[in-house]
Amino acid sequence: MNKQLATPLFDALKAYDERKVIPFDVPGHKHGKGLEKMREYYGDKMFELDVNSMPCLDNLSNPIGVIKEAEALAAEAFGADRAYFLVNGTSAGIQAMIMSVCEPGDKVILPRNCHKSATSALILSGAIPIYVQPQIDEQLGIAMSVELEDIKQTIADNPEAAAVFIINPTYYGAASDLKEIIRFAHQYNMMVLVDEAHGAHFHFHPDVPQSAMKLGADMSAVSLHKTGGSLTQSSILLLNEERIAHSKVKTTLSLTQTTSASYLLMASLDIARAQLATEGEERISNILKLCEEARVRIEGIEGLYAFGPDQIGHPGVFAFDTTKLGVNVAQLGLTGFEVYDMLFEHYNIQIEMADMYNILAIVSLGDTKESLSALVDALEDIALNRRKSEPVILYTATLTNPQVIVSPRDAYYATKHVVALEDAVGEISGESIMTYPPGIPIVTPGEKISAQMVEHIVRLKSQPSLMQGTEDPYVDFIKVLGY
Repeated sequence: MNKQLATPLFDALKAYDERKVIPFDVPGHKHGKGLEKMREYYGDKMFELDVNSMPCLDNLSNPIGVIKEAEALAAEAFGADRAYFLVNGTSAGIQAMIMSVCEPGDKVILPRNCHKSATSALILSGAIPIYVQPQIDEQLGIAMSVELEDIKQTIADNPEAAAVFIINPTYYGAASDLKEIIRFAHQYNMMVLVDEAHGAHFHFHPDVPQSAMKLGADMSAVSLHKTGGSLTQSSILLLNEERIAHSKVKTTLSLTQTTSASYLLMASLDIARAQLATEGEERISNILKLCEEARVRIEGIEGLYAFGPDQIGHPGVFAFDTTKLGVNVAQLGLTGFEVYDMLFEHYNIQIEMADMYNILAIVSLGDTKESLSALVDALEDIALNRRKSEPVILYTATLTNPQVIVSPRDAYYATKHVVALEDAVGEISGESIMTYPPGIPIVTPGEKISAQMVEHIVRLKSQPSLMQGTEDPYVDFIKVLGY
């Protein structure tokens, strides 16, 4: 029998449930009896399986039993030496990766369009960021990946850097030449850390970009809940032990990972891993076919452009994940934000995200021909009945590398005062500002605020994008360093 069919943690959880244990431990809802309204809606079983650590169920903080077995199966499935279950999301994994290899003052090379959790990791570790600008697609108005030559030049200019951090893939599906980046960085004895939040399926099919572990990265953080089928907030951290010790990663994880790990989340990781390892290629083949059919239909709708594998070879696109169904809607005279809202309000469809010119649908294991058809039908109706007369004018904010005046950590702890956003030009930021999704920072603590940054923020505020990072929820004011 294929041992990847085994689900040791899930099996132990079911065995516990069958015993009908009388609980005098946490959680306090005691199998749902203390939270009746929620239990009536969600059902008994969820509450019966929402339990605490105990010998038969192991402990995530120091796994020696069924969690250890489940993590070992995950490591094998993903081609890694070690796997660590995460219940704080991939954000916790990204923080652990950077904190495991960087000491205060160490440099880490990373793309500017990295997730905000990387900025948090810089604050926690005391590392100094060396940013590389991603390529900007002028037609779509979005950031793609970083170019190999830009990474190589930055490594050569900063040979003392401790690590290189890469996104595989970006939110919209673009991937860098990760194999060559890893090879070049290792020549300089730099660790290669990979944010694979949107690439949980990469290891299980030949027709998507290759996974970081397969290509020889030192660590990767994988959001199994995004494209692998597990429950929201559950992820896996993967390690190749050749350059980084397991003991260091385990100790680092213990700094930020909860000691009250959810068994619902961890069991979902166990089951999703088994499913990917044994059925992944077949299931992914199906969704790739569905995505291709949807793209063909969308391309036949006047005013829409479903970008995909045709992007390969463009700047910042060495490979492309075609399960990311991105659609440029600017020629409809509608912003991506407007189409996002229309899809939800008028067609009962929730997509992943939008920006000024595009929408993004994540297609994954749970999608069907019917769900994709509903999306394309809705887009067709919008194009026919809700378009405007003039296309949206493309505004591309080609932001340059910021001036990092003090480290993110020092800026975080520095004395600050509040100024109006329009008066912040030339000041050193004490806060981050980003749009979410995708959570990419425009400015982070320790950076000099430029007029270009303020202009970009003001433009984004005029759209229904979600700005966050500042104490002021409306981003009219920002904290800067000094009295």
